[in-house]
Amino acid sequence: MTRYFIQRLILLALTLLLTSIIIFALTQLLPGDIARLILGRDASETALQEFRTANGLDQPIPIQYISWLTNFVRGDWGNSYDRGNFEIRPHVMTRLENSLRLALFTFIIAIPTSILLGVIAALRRDGVLDSLISIGTLAAVGLPEFVTAIILTTLLAGDKTPYRFASTAFISSDMTVENWIRILTLPALTATLVLLGYITRMTRAGVIDEINKQYVRTAILKGLPPRVVIFKHVLRNALLPTITVIAISTGWLIGGLVVIEQVFNYPGLGRELIQAVKSKNIPLIQALVLIMVFFYALANLIADLMYAMLNPRIRFE
Repeated sequence: MTRYFIQRLILLALTLLLTSIIIFALTQLLPGDIARLILGRDASETALQEFRTANGLDQPIPIQYISWLTNFVRGDWGNSYDRGNFEIRPHVMTRLENSLRLALFTFIIAIPTSILLGVIAALRRDGVLDSLISIGTLAAVGLPEFVTAIILTTLLAGDKTPYRFASTAFISSDMTVENWIRILTLPALTATLVLLGYITRMTRAGVIDEINKQYVRTAILKGLPPRVVIFKHVLRNALLPTITVIAISTGWLIGGLVVIEQVFNYPGLGRELIQAVKSKNIPLIQALVLIMVFFYALANLIADLMYAMLNPRIRFE
């Protein structure tokens, strides 16, 4: 298991290295002169040259990449080109913390609900409950995210609702747990409805495949309660394909909730990336994208390790 873990770590490092090269190359292809964009059309050539020199933009591209990557690994992510020339690292860490809160809150709702619905649908295969769950979850996935967000806001944040959840995020350093719940509930429910169909369908298919196997029949004939057979034996194997969906969803929840964060004005990584692209803030774009890729790769690493734990044949092969 240790050897398998080391191999996956090496693969993770190589993935991040290759991704950093692609990210840096793509940002260099953005149209326009960054110095003139930041300083304005009326900036003199002297001022433009001083800006390029101060930010290393007059160096050859390979030198710029090596300098950027070295500083990034050391924790020096540079300063923003706009909005007050702030330090990028603490700014991104704050947005990352917000995204992690939202992702965790979404998982607390989405994963148990999806797995439970998948098990119920599998046990009631081709029945009324199975049909209702399948149609309901597929309809939730089919709705655009902004439509789902508007519907939930109307239902749960209206004036006539008993407990009004926040439809717009106003985050401060002294917020209570109750305030966080009010802010996170609507975007988390919107993301949950997007994930519900995928995880539920994968769980249903895995459970149906497992309950038809011989070891399940043997366990039932030995007198084990159905609840024990399903939740202790069947789910252990049935959830293997579902782990991949959950891992991919983790990366999406941390950096891909662009529409949801825009609708609810939530200050996460996705919304920050949109603003950075609009202003062509290259150092901020590079930092945000690399952090997002890191969490995508980390989620896949955790999924591989969970596969190996649940199925020993994977790590031995």
